[in-house]
Amino acid sequence: MLVLKHQPRGCMDKTMHAEIAGLSVLPGQAAIEPYAINANADAAAADAVEPSWFNDIYLLAPVGYFVLSFDTTILQMNVVGADQLGIPRANPERATLRQFVAPRFHDDFDRFLRRAVNSAQPEQCNLQMLRGRDRQGFPVSLRASADSSGQAVRVVLEPAEGKLPALEHSEERFRRIVHNAEEGIWEIDAAARTSFVNPKMAQMLGYSIEEMLEQPLVAFMDEEGRTILERNIARRQQGQAARHEFKFLRKDGAELWATLATNPIFDSEGGYRGALALVSDITDSRASAELIWQQANFDTLTALPNRHMFQDRLGQELKKARREGLLLALLFIDLDGFKAVNDTLGHAQGDALLVEAARRIGRCVRNSDTVARLGGDEFIVILPGLEQVDGVDRIAQSMLTLLSRPFVLDGAQPSISASVGIALYPADASASDELLRAADQAMYAAKQSGRNRYSYYTQDLQLAAQARQQATLDLRTALAQQQFALHYQPIVNLRSGKIERAEALLRWRHPQRGLLAPAEFLPCAEAGGMMLEIGDWVFRQAAQQARQWQDELGKGFQVSINQSSAQLRGDTALYVDWLRHAAELGLAPRSIVLEITEGVLMDASRAAERLRDLREMGLQVALDNFGTGYSSLSHLKHFGIDLLKLDRSFIQHLANDSGDLAMCEALIVMAHKLGLRVVAEGVETAAQSGLLAMAGCDYAQGYAFAGALPAQELAALAKRGLQLLH
Repeated sequence: MLVLKHQPRGCMDKTMHAEIAGLSVLPGQAAIEPYAINANADAAAADAVEPSWFNDIYLLAPVGYFVLSFDTTILQMNVVGADQLGIPRANPERATLRQFVAPRFHDDFDRFLRRAVNSAQPEQCNLQMLRGRDRQGFPVSLRASADSSGQAVRVVLEPAEGKLPALEHSEERFRRIVHNAEEGIWEIDAAARTSFVNPKMAQMLGYSIEEMLEQPLVAFMDEEGRTILERNIARRQQGQAARHEFKFLRKDGAELWATLATNPIFDSEGGYRGALALVSDITDSRASAELIWQQANFDTLTALPNRHMFQDRLGQELKKARREGLLLALLFIDLDGFKAVNDTLGHAQGDALLVEAARRIGRCVRNSDTVARLGGDEFIVILPGLEQVDGVDRIAQSMLTLLSRPFVLDGAQPSISASVGIALYPADASASDELLRAADQAMYAAKQSGRNRYSYYTQDLQLAAQARQQATLDLRTALAQQQFALHYQPIVNLRSGKIERAEALLRWRHPQRGLLAPAEFLPCAEAGGMMLEIGDWVFRQAAQQARQWQDELGKGFQVSINQSSAQLRGDTALYVDWLRHAAELGLAPRSIVLEITEGVLMDASRAAERLRDLREMGLQVALDNFGTGYSSLSHLKHFGIDLLKLDRSFIQHLANDSGDLAMCEALIVMAHKLGLRVVAEGVETAAQSGLLAMAGCDYAQGYAFAGALPAQELAALAKRGLQLLH
């Protein structure tokens, strides 16, 4: 009985590749190793025994190739091996290789096999084999090594003298298959340069064989294919066979999607020499598969994710929300009045309206949110990663506003509205189907309440939302009925003592509650999506006032208006329209200063782009409340800032705290070095004003001079002059 020990996995792969690679080269084809690839019916039968033991790359090699169990039963063999022994390649009778060894060589064969399976290197011996039923003997040379699985033995059999007719026939067959194969055969060297292609491979890429030889593999790939290639080169060099999909570029620039079944090639020393690949064109099948996938997951009309894709994404987002402890909102949107449009204008116009509605909904959300069409006129939106609920109101209101605007279709401008239902994870439901059901119910509640509104699933949240909605309606009424007013706080030049600037501060003359400060209503305006409308009104009023004051107080008079992050995210066309209005007034753009807070700079890339646009338009920018937020010194350098407004926290203890004075002096010097002028906020005493003037501060504002005043009072104060500084 043979005593066999298992070899470590991978101990023979490189060497056995090298053994086969060194056997022979096809006549007239020195550039290619004697490998051929095919996948005929016999291969399927043999591979069914144990697919991991055999590879199609050996199937038509012009030598006998066998995979044996430890009792030498032939588990698999290639075409030449079956011809050499004269038995079917499927080996239905479970013949052993030993039974084809001449009896007088049995002991030699047993010793040879024992050495092979217990050695890290392949073993070789010469003996005589018997062929088929006629038992005709012929001398052979055997090379064997344990399989990397440790469960089988690989044996290469080659005639010791001359060639058998079967071998000659196999080499001719190999040559014919390589040159007439319906699949591409591509060999590259160790530097990934083309060393051989068959005619089919050249035809697939639209080149001649001569044009492809010596060209690097990456010359036929785009960036995507190169990335995949780089990731897999290391695997090939480690002796791992692989099958991957790559995107090649044909000579005419068209795409060729192909699968590559690759095998590494090693020399007799085990060194990597390159790889051989069988290439199959899957362009058409891939396109069909992509089309099927697209149709299965996306709505054909709007190109939005469909119900199937939506459910998949919702499941993923819920898992992420659970893991990170964040909120998730689901908005169920149903278009009001869509059926009437479909019935009166026709389905083509109805489809066009749905496409535009999908685009408008998409404008209201972030890139990370999901907008899907469930079918008909129903849409769904996933808002993941929320820290608080308030932002959902703004998004829902924005959708209602956009969807209520007329739709410009061919020959008609129909108007519709929408009903939006909102459900929250984890407050309303934790499972995706329950959350969808809650949002659907909330949508019907909004529809039953009069349409063109949104409703929460939870009663308490709905009551709070109704209060916010009412506040939004009140703000719209205030805007329409001219209930807003601007008061102005003077900004004083500390050198001359003159009022040269003013900050516009919004006030609401509420019919029941009296004069309201911005803190009492602007949060509702932001939640209700009204900041752009209110901000537009503020700019136009401030511009008209600046024009009047320049006539009365001097051409250099400037007015500052506050800008929210929502306004900066708005369309550039808004600012272009402002400049057009200023030009109609004969007002220079630099007459208006836009004040932003440090929090706006958190979205650095977007803020930098918008501020750069504003500077190019001629508007000036002031950074408000500097020193209390997120900005750093680098922000002052990289963003288009003209004025730095020191926060009142630096000023309030200025007279009694030398540390605050030193801080102010340092900030003022730094700002001047950067070409910025400095405004001190919250100046309440003459002593603070004097210290700031000595520190080199340019401007100051605060109750030491005046609070927020109506326009007429500020003009009168500027004309008669300030007594505080004289």
